[in-house]
Amino acid sequence: MTDTPILIAGAGAIGSILGGMLHEAGHDVTLLGRRTHLDAVARRGLKISGLLGDRTVGGMKLADDPAKLGGRFGLILCAVKSYDTESITAALRERLADDGVIVSTQNGLGNIESLIETFGRRRILGARVIFGAEVPSPGCAHVTVFAQPVAIGPAPALNLEDSPTLAERARAIAAMVDAAGVPTIAVDDIMPVLWTKILYNVALNPLGALLRLNYGALAADQDVRPIIDRAIEEAFAVARAVGVALPFSSAEEYRKFFYEQLIPPTVSHRPTMMHDLHVRGRTDISALNGKIVELADRFGVDAETNRMLTRLIRAAERAFENSKRTEKREKR
Repeated sequence: MTDTPILIAGAGAIGSILGGMLHEAGHDVTLLGRRTHLDAVARRGLKISGLLGDRTVGGMKLADDPAKLGGRFGLILCAVKSYDTESITAALRERLADDGVIVSTQNGLGNIESLIETFGRRRILGARVIFGAEVPSPGCAHVTVFAQPVAIGPAPALNLEDSPTLAERARAIAAMVDAAGVPTIAVDDIMPVLWTKILYNVALNPLGALLRLNYGALAADQDVRPIIDRAIEEAFAVARAVGVALPFSSAEEYRKFFYEQLIPPTVSHRPTMMHDLHVRGRTDISALNGKIVELADRFGVDAETNRMLTRLIRAAERAFENSKRTEKREKR
């Protein structure tokens, strides 16, 4: 993996940090992202700050459109929002080298399956990213919290007989990212790790977005905490129904881990869903609580709290769009 060209497909906060750190470590990195952000990077370099240290990284290749990419890549880190997975994979269909690998570093469920549909199961890995970051201004990426190392690995239930080979690739990629300064480990099965994060996300992201509160404030609120607990219980039951080997014996055991180990290092963090909802008007709720509801309905499991949270976020998205349309009419 040392000499292979690397593409960051979705150079937002997380993608920019991974790409910038890898490039500074000597790797050939291309960022694919929004023009405003990349124009600033082109002018003065990518400014990385926060818990992984402060640095300015220049010299990366930049593209604001997949059509502008040159060559093929041995490693693609897919960091777009879940709702953009299908469109980005279609655009990158010919950009992955025959022996290359795509790693989904995204939130939510269903991304690995979407990538496999386009690229085949022998070239897809998943990653659990549980550090928080933001783009405070174009050309900048700031690490706000770092709860646990990034985890990279195959999903044996999906990759099937290609899993052992992919596990070896995961170890090489994890070592490379770790050496670049982003703590990273390899795992033989990414799904239990991803589901552990799903339990965290479904409990916090929609509530944080709707109430505009950080994770610590959510966990401390006597009226919010029961909603958090129930969202976790439902998602845990769905994971059990799906057959995921979660590393917890019960929802109660996970909740203890959640409140004692995960909340403290992320106490001041606000979910990116809050920015997505109130600035963009579109979120990845369908890949989070919405996916829990979809699977619950399929397996006959109760998920009414997750259903309520999904509906509230979707209603808020519609309210945002209606507000924007009203503003446009009033300006005419």
